[in-house]
Amino acid sequence: MSNGLFVAGTDTEVGKTFITCQLLRQYRLDGVNAVGMKPVASGMQQVDGQWVNEDVEQIYQASGGIIGRELINQYAFSPFIAPHQAAQESGKSISLQKIEDGYTQLVERAERVIVEGAGGLMTPLNDKETFVDLVQRLQLDVILVVAIRLGCINHALLTQQVMQAGKIRFTGWVANYPEAAQSRDQAIEESLEKRLDAPLLGVMSWDPSREFVRNLDLCQIT
Repeated sequence: MSNGLFVAGTDTEVGKTFITCQLLRQYRLDGVNAVGMKPVASGMQQVDGQWVNEDVEQIYQASGGIIGRELINQYAFSPFIAPHQAAQESGKSISLQKIEDGYTQLVERAERVIVEGAGGLMTPLNDKETFVDLVQRLQLDVILVVAIRLGCINHALLTQQVMQAGKIRFTGWVANYPEAAQSRDQAIEESLEKRLDAPLLGVMSWDPSREFVRNLDLCQIT
């Protein structure tokens, strides 16, 4: 079992942070010392006079609030745009080595480290590297969050092809309904189950009252 997991999405705004935090909470309830990491975050707002990123704060809380935010997040940018663009506007360059250094420290402190990406796996981090390069460098297994909506089958299968080409281990996927009022679309779920080469870990919704919501099956993550 790999120590590290990478939560990827088929797109942006598909529920990666939601699923990352759900994984962290379930692991910690099971007695596993799990911590999260969001190495690159775009979009910040002022809270009590300080600039914060909502995703980073959620992961910090879901990790028990005991790991420093500087280890959870190495790069945070104010504009809500692609990471490499935000870095360029800030006059910075995203370094995979800096992210790896933070990840190594977390691995030394936790049994399980869950790293959340930004956008999809092919999202650029700098002029040459994408999140694929980060996943390969850290030797992370991938959990894919699929937002169930029109076009998601294509996005999911393209992401799977990227993982296959990069020899990245695809350990499971989550069907997520990002809109509270969404009806369940089991036809899409079944199509994905037939075509994705990893187990369905759970069906989730941002509305926890939905009758089809079930916790993620951690036992299938090997």
